[in-house]
Amino acid sequence: MIDPGKDVDGLTPLNVGALSLGQPGLRPCTPLGVMELLADTDVRLEGAEAVVVGRSNLFGKPMAQLLLGENATVTTCHSRTRDLRAVCARADVLIAAVGRARLIGADFVKPGAVVIDVGMNRLTPEQAGNKSGLVGDVDYAAVAEVASAITPVPGGVGPMTIALLLSNTLQAARRQAATEA
Repeated sequence: MIDPGKDVDGLTPLNVGALSLGQPGLRPCTPLGVMELLADTDVRLEGAEAVVVGRSNLFGKPMAQLLLGENATVTTCHSRTRDLRAVCARADVLIAAVGRARLIGADFVKPGAVVIDVGMNRLTPEQAGNKSGLVGDVDYAAVAEVASAITPVPGGVGPMTIALLLSNTLQAARRQAATEA
């Protein structure tokens, strides 16, 4: 029921379809934020093997579409993927958004891979080993020893989501102003 021109989350059928077809439109903020992180750190996606662990409409599917748009070879997995560890271990770029605290350990990660942790899981502070109790889908301490780059939780992808939500809002406002002029 949301006007696709005002859909700053990029989730209406029109915007999802535009993404799928590679046409202009508003994109989901978190996957777009991940793409910005990858671009800002000069990660070469063309020809890279990218694995997205998570198949949600909000993140996993649009993330895979954006990676495909940059000519990455993309595999989408989920918590029930057979031999998830082996699939992840092939990735040059591993993106976790499955909603399982610390599911991705060092043995899931190819040495030198870039790891983006989109997960946000709440544990007790004692379980998490921090005051907030927040942890990602990646075992940060273990994976940091293997990966060439890794995002923290909290403080990694979350701020990018907010920044891209503001960017989408500005983009939508400019398009609306241009149409009304």
